[in-house]
Formats: sequence, C-alpha cells, structure tokens
Amino acid sequence: MVVEMEVNNGENTTNNWVPIMKKLHMNVLGEKMKKIPKLTCKTIWRVGKEDPRRVIHSLKVGISLTLVSLLYLMEPLFKGFGSNAIWALMTVVVVLEFTAGATLCKGLNRGLGTLLAGSLAFLIEYVATKTGHVFRAIFIGAALFFIGAIATYMRFIPYIKRNYDYGVVIFLLTFNLITVSSYRVNNVLKIAHERFYTIAIGCGICLLMSLLIFPNWSGEDLHNSTAAKFEGLAKSIEACVNEYFSDEEQQKAKENSSDLEDPIYNGYKTVLDSKSFDETLALYASWEPRHSRHCYRFPWQQYVKLGNVLRHFGYTIVALHGCLQTEIQTPRSVRAMFKDPCIRLSGEVAKALKELGDSIRYRRHCSPEILSDHLHEALQDLNKAIKSQPKLFIGSKNNTNKLTLATIVSRGQSGALNSRKGSLSSVKTDTSALLEWKSKLMGGSTTHENSKENYERKSLRPTLSKIAITSLEFSEALPFAAFASLLVEIVARLDLVIEEVEELGRIAHFKEYNDPDDENVVVTIDEKHSRPLHELPTHDAGD
Repeated sequence: MVVEMEVNNGENTTNNWVPIMKKLHMNVLGEKMKKIPKLTCKTIWRVGKEDPRRVIHSLKVGISLTLVSLLYLMEPLFKGFGSNAIWALMTVVVVLEFTAGATLCKGLNRGLGTLLAGSLAFLIEYVATKTGHVFRAIFIGAALFFIGAIATYMRFIPYIKRNYDYGVVIFLLTFNLITVSSYRVNNVLKIAHERFYTIAIGCGICLLMSLLIFPNWSGEDLHNSTAAKFEGLAKSIEACVNEYFSDEEQQKAKENSSDLEDPIYNGYKTVLDSKSFDETLALYASWEPRHSRHCYRFPWQQYVKLGNVLRHFGYTIVALHGCLQTEIQTPRSVRAMFKDPCIRLSGEVAKALKELGDSIRYRRHCSPEILSDHLHEALQDLNKAIKSQPKLFIGSKNNTNKLTLATIVSRGQSGALNSRKGSLSSVKTDTSALLEWKSKLMGGSTTHENSKENYERKSLRPTLSKIAITSLEFSEALPFAAFASLLVEIVARLDLVIEEVEELGRIAHFKEYNDPDDENVVVTIDEKHSRPLHELPTHDAGD
C-alpha cells in the first residue's frame, strides 16, 4: 500500500520510478525469503514420508561415521593406525549405500581391488629391486603403462563393467599409489598394511550396518516395484478408456480442475522409465545373500525380462493415450455406440493385470482363470458392435445428406483460408482442389513474381495437407477404428505378459494358487466311519 501511494502521489518521472522499483523488488525478495523455511520443512517431511527407510539409512550412516572416527579420537587406536585411519572414514562414505546389495557390491569390489593391487604392487617392487637402481625407474614406468592399459581395457568388457567396474577403478588407484610411492619411500610395506586394515575396518562396519541393522534388500525393492507396475498399467487403461468415452461436461470439469497430474501418464511412465532401475536392482540383488527361508537362488534376471515385456505392453497404452490427443476425433455420438463393450473390455484387462500383480506380490501362481470367459465375451461384444455399423467404417459415396468428417474439416479450414490474401474462394472436397492449387504453385515457380506473392504461397503450404484430408471422404469412425484396434492389441499382448509371469513363478518356485471359494465348501462327515459321505461305498437298492 505504501508503494501504491508513492506511485499515485509522486511525479511520473524516471527519477521517481527507480526507488519505487527497488522497493518492489526488495518486497518480492523478502516474501520469497520468508517462504524458504516453510518450503524446506515441507520438502524434508515429504521425502521422509514417501519412504521412512531413508530416515533409518541416514541414522545408520551417522552411526557408522561415528564408529570409524574412533580410530582418530581414541589415542590407542590412533597410535596403531596413525594418519591412515582416514581411509576407513573414506570407505564408509563411499561404500555404505541404501540397500544391502549395493553395499556388498561396492564393499567387496573395494576390498578385492585393494588386495589384488597390493599383491601385484609388491611383486613389481620385488622384481624392480633386482634390476638395479638404473633400470628400476624404467621398469616401474613400464609396469604402470602395461597394467594401466590392460586394466582400463578390461573395463570395456560388458561383464566386468557391469559387475566389477568399481573394483577395477580401486585396483588402478591402489596399484599406482603403492608402486610410485615405493620408489621414494622405504617402509611402503608398513603403509600398505595399515591402509589395507583401515579399509577392511571400514568395509566391515558398512556390511554390519547394511546386513544386520534394519537391512534394505535390493531384491525386495525390485519385487515390489515389479508388482506395482501392473497396478499402474491397469489404472492407465481404465482411465484412458473412461476419458475417451466421457461426455463434454466431464471433459470440461477435468480441464477446469486444479489437479495437474495425469493419471494415464503417471500409470505407464514408471514402466517406461524403469529399464536402468530394474537392471541396477537386479545386479545388486545378485550380490545379496539368500535371506529367505528357501535355499535356492532367486531369478532376479527374470524380473528384468518381465520388465522388458511390460515396457512393450506399455508402448501400446502410450499409442492408446495418443488417440485422445489427435486433432481428428470421432464425434461423441458415434463413440457412444461402442462405449459399453470398450469399457467392459478395458475393465477385464485391468482385472487381469491386477491379478498378475497380486500373484507376484504374494509369490503365488496366478489364477488359472485369469483369462476368463468375461474377457472373451467383451471381445465378442465389441466385434458385434463394430459389425453392426458397417456404414460408419466404410463411408458414403455422396456427402449431400450426411455430415461427414471431410465436410467438418473443410468447413473449419474455409474460414481460415478466406481470412488470408490470395486464399481459396471455396474449399472443395474433391481432388480438383488439389489439382488447381498444384497447377498454381507450378506456374508460380516458373515465373518471376514479387516477394509478397511468394510469401503468400508459402503461408498456404501448411494447409494443403488438410485439404488433402478433405479431398478423401474419410469415415467418421476411422479414428475410433484406430482406438479399437489398439485396445484389441492390448488384449493380444496380455498373453505375452502372462507367459512371462508364469515363467517367473515356475523358476522362483511360487506357491500354488488356492481358490478362496474352495475354502468355504462344507464337507459332511460320517461320524461312524469318519469318512466323507462321497467316499463311502455305494449299495444297490436290493441290498
């Protein structure tokens, strides 16, 4: 209010506006600074609420760093390790990861790389001392060249890069430090021993925290994320079909709503972006011990294969979602004729996907009736509905008494073309319009016209593709045909998903499916013979 009074009462000069703008800028900056603590607290609370394990992991890292710092803080331990205790602190910071598999992978890589590098460095040092003082430097330089080149080249091997890339980096670092230091330092063996012990202490503390204190397993994360993908895909299909057949009021209500998240996009986005995430979790899960009650090895790579199949399944949903955003749409009156079978079909597909997700989550085989008769009936109903309206998909030969898609597009284009100079006098829905404008463009290219006419011709070029659409009498139901074909394609690809889930259940030894209806069956027992009545021997009427 003070600023507004100054603007109104002051003179409208540049000298008066400069301090006013500065005050406005300072007020806006002050308001933003006041919001920073509130936004920070909200962000911290949201991150912890999304996954409470993050809070536990942070506490575990703090405890680990405190334990390692005792090598420096306690005088007896510091005398034993000296300044090399800093390597234990660095090991905890680098190795301790969120999941036990990631910690095991990096910890064992670091320990194995350090051990191999130290052993090889001592061997190089032993051979170098036998060559004499002159050739010692040459031999060390040659060893660094060959070992460095070979180790770096090995990092390009897919298997080593996938499993032992971090270990090779630690090997190179440790080997070069020990080998080069041995040329100037005499007691390098003692330094290497102390450094190896401190790294072992750091790795031991990391493994203790990761495996024994509230462990987070990469395999469990991969398992749960895979089960959640099915629910996301099911929600996307249902939301996509429901939005396609929604009326104008529902569409306007959705556009005016403040919810910026698209449930269709959020459902399949996680599936499409999960390739690297699944591969990383599967790699870390392969390092984890078999912590379940079963002793067999769990097929984590099968989860990666299942994820690939789900991504291909998700691409079809992306195409189905694209049908909602195309410029040419089937009228809602035509869509309403196929609403019930399509919604019923999407519901059955979503039901099957949820059943597959539950079978993975609870580690049991899926129901034998997952592809129930209801799904086949919904397909048959959609097929009958399409066959019952052949004229919609074939189109009429004359457009005098019927408002076709071509006339709708042509009417929309006529207004835009008439508003420009040199536009068409009328939009024709036959091929004569294309031939006429093609001849004009060809004639104009052979003659030298002014730049204004060339600009007008260029401005009309984007409209020619829509004129080409109007010259062909497309059916009103043609966009719906694409939508229906993608919906049927989803049903076809559902078989591939079911096969991969069954293969996963077979390899992972999932428990058999138990029908809950069977548990409610009451069996009458004969108290005298203690056997069910249907197992008692039957007698003839004569007996």
